[in-house]
Amino acid sequence: MLEIVQQGLEASVQDLYGRPGYYSQGIPPSGAQDGLSLGLGNLLVGNDKNEAGIEITMLGPQVRFRDPHAIALTGGDLSPKLNGDPVPMWETVGAKAGDLLSFGRMMNGCRAYLAVAGGIDVPLVLGSKATYARGEIGGHEGRVLRKGDVLKVGKPAVPPVGLEGRRVDPSRIPQFGAHADLRVVIGVESYVYTERGIKTFLSTDWQVSSKIDRVGYRYLGPQLECVTRTPPFGAGSDPTNVVDSGYPVGSVHTTGPGVEPILLPNDAVSGGGFATIGTVIAVDLDRVGQSKTGDTTRFTSVRIDDGYRAWDERENLLTESSIVQGR
Repeated sequence: MLEIVQQGLEASVQDLYGRPGYYSQGIPPSGAQDGLSLGLGNLLVGNDKNEAGIEITMLGPQVRFRDPHAIALTGGDLSPKLNGDPVPMWETVGAKAGDLLSFGRMMNGCRAYLAVAGGIDVPLVLGSKATYARGEIGGHEGRVLRKGDVLKVGKPAVPPVGLEGRRVDPSRIPQFGAHADLRVVIGVESYVYTERGIKTFLSTDWQVSSKIDRVGYRYLGPQLECVTRTPPFGAGSDPTNVVDSGYPVGSVHTTGPGVEPILLPNDAVSGGGFATIGTVIAVDLDRVGQSKTGDTTRFTSVRIDDGYRAWDERENLLTESSIVQGR
């Protein structure tokens, strides 16, 4: 069992794939903001890559282990410590009963993942253990973790003997710098922007604003030029308004006359009345999840086939071939 001794900024139970298939009913997939990091953490401790772990955002909680566990910390480096001593990232370590896990400065990225051998044992909701806090479903009581919460751990899939010291191959560890290049498929309602507006969107280093969470990432930069048009009956008066349409996960919109793009990640609303200029490919949402306020982002146009190939490449990383034994 694990006990949350002190609450962090935002920690929640998440699995890798979330609950796809319910977006048409207004339920987003949820799941890890950086799925690659969680999946690799699960492999380190002998779990299925889709097992539930704890997603930790920026300011980590304090976690007390009530029993011995094999654990791994992946994703952004939030300076993890076990009983005050630094814990290596991307490596399986042992935690004894009574050990305290804490976090310090945010060194890179902004989301860390705690994987535990056996996974976090919470009920499946619509086929997933992922937390969707706004909908109050999944995870631990449908919410972020609070001080005093006690989480059960499942039975490990493999014996813990020999797990300690397993590491992710250094060549397969993602890097989280202050700039992210995101691949985007232009389309859906990009017709509301002029050719110059789309060129500006693709040639700007956008700054990540302070308004970022699992529901939306807002970016600061120049205004995008829009086509002179009268929005259709049933839409709003803004030039980027359309009659309500579905929002793909990873879709990018502007809320005013081409200002402040908003990217919609895992917990976003499923539809609305703002035009979608394009959609970031699923794999690159991992990188979005590690972007923090003040970082920069550039969008690069790709074809949808490129997104499929990138997904296959990521799935190939989420195998035992990414794990090496010992030092």
